[in-house]
Amino acid sequence: MEIRFYLNGKETVVNAPPERLLVDVLREDLHLTGTKRGCGEGECGTCTVLLNDKAVHSCMTMIAQVNGHRVITSEGVESDPRIAPIVPAFVNNMAIQCGYCTPGMVMSAAGLLLNNPDPTEDEIRTAISGNICRCSCYEQILRAIQQAAHDMKEAAK
Repeated sequence: MEIRFYLNGKETVVNAPPERLLVDVLREDLHLTGTKRGCGEGECGTCTVLLNDKAVHSCMTMIAQVNGHRVITSEGVESDPRIAPIVPAFVNNMAIQCGYCTPGMVMSAAGLLLNNPDPTEDEIRTAISGNICRCSCYEQILRAIQQAAHDMKEAAK
């Protein structure tokens, strides 16, 4: 089946069975390896991407579901001025240790901040609750998202 969608701002066409998982198309066909394949059950968050500015687990999303829609992966964050401040905020707050969960955490943060530019600490914790960080740098991630929210508000002025 021919699937047309916007990937990181560019029109993209793939031919794939409609039930094929988005994570597999991204990694295997399009060579975007920032999106990780973790649990395969939507529990760990390493495969999180944005679908129409909402965070979704790409291991639970069939490619047919993105037909005609917008997808942003971790590779597209820095080129999207709306969410670009998230990456430096993660770096500045040392919210990266092994880096395996980082792309999913960044994408969950992006989904949150695009839909709620001034989240409370509880809202941030809820937004990243579907992501597992085995290095346990949740406090640094929380601070990074708070800084990104501040930086994004400043950039919008």
